[in-house]
Amino acid sequence: MFKIMLFSLSTIICSQQAIASVPPTPEQLYTNVPSEMSPDLAKAGGYSVGVRTMEITDKNYYDPFTNADNKTRTLKLEVWYPGSEKVNSNNATTYDNVTRSGQPFSIIANAVRNSAVVNTAGKFPLIILSHGYTGYRTIMFYLGEHLASNGYIVVGIDHTDSTNAEVDFKSSPYSGFPSTLINRSRDQEFTKKYFNHNKTFLSGVLDTQKSGLIGYSMGGYGAIKSAGGCYHFSDQNINKFMGVKDIKVANDIKNLLNKCPSEKQRTSHWDAVIAMDPWGEAYRLFSLDSLAKITTPLLYVAGDLDDVADYKSIVKLYNNTGSKNTFLLTYENARHNTAPHPAPAIAYKNAFDLGHYDEPTWDTQKLNTINKHFALAMMDCYVKNIAKQCKYLSLSERSNADEDHPWFGFDKRYSVGMEWKSKMGH
Repeated sequence: MFKIMLFSLSTIICSQQAIASVPPTPEQLYTNVPSEMSPDLAKAGGYSVGVRTMEITDKNYYDPFTNADNKTRTLKLEVWYPGSEKVNSNNATTYDNVTRSGQPFSIIANAVRNSAVVNTAGKFPLIILSHGYTGYRTIMFYLGEHLASNGYIVVGIDHTDSTNAEVDFKSSPYSGFPSTLINRSRDQEFTKKYFNHNKTFLSGVLDTQKSGLIGYSMGGYGAIKSAGGCYHFSDQNINKFMGVKDIKVANDIKNLLNKCPSEKQRTSHWDAVIAMDPWGEAYRLFSLDSLAKITTPLLYVAGDLDDVADYKSIVKLYNNTGSKNTFLLTYENARHNTAPHPAPAIAYKNAFDLGHYDEPTWDTQKLNTINKHFALAMMDCYVKNIAKQCKYLSLSERSNADEDHPWFGFDKRYSVGMEWKSKMGH
């Protein structure tokens, strides 16, 4: 009897381990929608899309916690690019990740993994995608695929210490937050520098003179810094967010964060930046003087009910940004989740996971579609300097103020629920 019980117990354990090891079934997150229901620039471009995963390492990383400048920091990347192989149901790859509670999922991509780069005489600008806290490199994969299909090389960053896979958001939600504050802009800048100065599989087709940056939430916090909007951390905020008791270490961190090079001193330039639901100004973390000196074209995107980054604080960022090409797209009745892809099926099992993706009022696919439209408008207008694309950024204040004159690029029935602010030409 004892042997039978042991055999039964081992069988149960093996069965549970087998179930746990079964990879999740890949799922399609989007449904096909008639083209007239989407804005003009949301349609896929003329290139097939390839995608590769790679890692890069900063071998001269400065760690303010230890005051060491010879450490290493490694980032995992997802890289989308114009590929030579058309995607179909047999060769489409997947994006695999986990929810905040660690539940695995797999998403069907519209890209071919490790496809050869398209054979062309032209070169493609670099666009960086930077996720929030927590997140992962493919949380805005729809932008990666869309921009690549329109002739861009797009790199999504897994920000080390800040991903769903690394942070136990239930029991220790802030464990990766100090690293996030310190490294978000640094990761963005290092990734751009790496591709511009190192030999990769894209070296022959990458335009090293043109680049754009899209950051969501904490990625937006970093993107504003990368655009020239420096931080202004007080001693109180250092104590609040860093949890450092050593005064010297706290001062080192503060000095690193608040370092603010002038326009002439900056070693990196971005042609266009999009900050989606950017966090930080609710705690007055940005220098208003430096915001006023930003010259980079910058699009803020936010929900007017954002309860994480605070919508009024985002409006303040917009109002104080000095670039003559500054914009604010507002989704009416939206909260903080205007950027992620639709929730995978496993996330619907609990509010904790679903809350990382869901918007109470807006359909996520609709948000993603509009984001694709405006992301391409910004990058085409300011990165590629395609003048005709700039007209998609010259809009009335309300999308449905006049039904006979909807926003340019939108069908009048679907030009609803949005607001637009612009300093273009002011």
